[in-house]
Amino acid sequence: MGESQEKIARMRAALAHREGDRVPVGEFFWTGFLKQYVHKFGPGFDPYRHFDLDYVVITPNLDPKIQPFEVLHKSGEDIVVKTGFGATIRRTGDAPMPRYETFSISDPDQMADFPFDPPDDPRRFYAGGDDQINGVGDALARNIPPWDERVNGYVDDFAVFGSVCEPYEYLWRCIGSENSLVWLSTEQERLAAFVDRIGRFMLKLAEAQIAAGKGRLSGMYIWGDVAYVKGMLFGAPRWRQLFKPHVKSLIDLFHRHNLMIIYHGCGNARDIFDDLVELGLDAYNPLEAKAGLDVVELKKKYAGKLAFVGNIDVRVLEKGDPQSIRQMVRYKLQAARGGGWVFQSDHSVPADVKPESYELALQTLRELRNYPLALS
Repeated sequence: MGESQEKIARMRAALAHREGDRVPVGEFFWTGFLKQYVHKFGPGFDPYRHFDLDYVVITPNLDPKIQPFEVLHKSGEDIVVKTGFGATIRRTGDAPMPRYETFSISDPDQMADFPFDPPDDPRRFYAGGDDQINGVGDALARNIPPWDERVNGYVDDFAVFGSVCEPYEYLWRCIGSENSLVWLSTEQERLAAFVDRIGRFMLKLAEAQIAAGKGRLSGMYIWGDVAYVKGMLFGAPRWRQLFKPHVKSLIDLFHRHNLMIIYHGCGNARDIFDDLVELGLDAYNPLEAKAGLDVVELKKKYAGKLAFVGNIDVRVLEKGDPQSIRQMVRYKLQAARGGGWVFQSDHSVPADVKPESYELALQTLRELRNYPLALS
């Protein structure tokens, strides 16, 4: 069995609530954290290979319009770009997050005529360039290699996941978070129609992505931030009415193609965990510890129903106390008994984490992660 097949089998076992050979590990990294390694190892540093992770998520161009970023302003490290979403976004130096200044839709009347390039446009998969989801984060990335090329670069050594957005994640990028929440109440019919357009667009793009994958994909991520630290951004009943049917369509599609499915949602979305179980979701990520989520406690309720990916508290890693890091990893590993858990941070590893702290967490995991788990 090749290395990628071992990792795929390891991930499949965990997400199916079985004990494989060992607990799998994945991760997302902020650019600021990776810069510490690039300084040491050079610009070709690859964290997935360096840390021997089990899976990688590779996202195609999901922008409504496929076009290069338009640079509206640049002064030193301050830059404002306009993306294929029609949003204008400011990136300033090493600021941890970009600032969205305007969105393409500012009036409810504009939702009905908002244009989308075809979801199966080959440029989404076979052309390099700029796109908002891959290119605008804690750094500005441009001229990203084609999705097909990036998939080929990892498929022999990792379980490769593609990705799409559920409609709310896409909606706020078009109209802004404030309008998204206000129009849920004041423009219910027009917003619902736009959500349905987005849902159909994402489903078609997912179908095209699977086809372009040509059997190389092992799973799919669904990006969907519908919660904040204290709970849902809007009531669970509204989520069930507007967004749940589209999440169901995506999950059903992916299962028809035998793909593992991980839903990425920040904040505390426990109000819809039972709904996600009902829809057949395999696993939930990232389980932010600062949102009051504890994978060991959640496992008691959802064992055999919903697997989890994440919950390693980056605040503990940031403090850098070796005893606390080891204690945390040992505690979280309890969730891996019987399968059902993938070791990963509770969002992404930020710049404030020292390399030795992250490496200590991985070292502690590797000392204990082989099944059967030897945990006191």
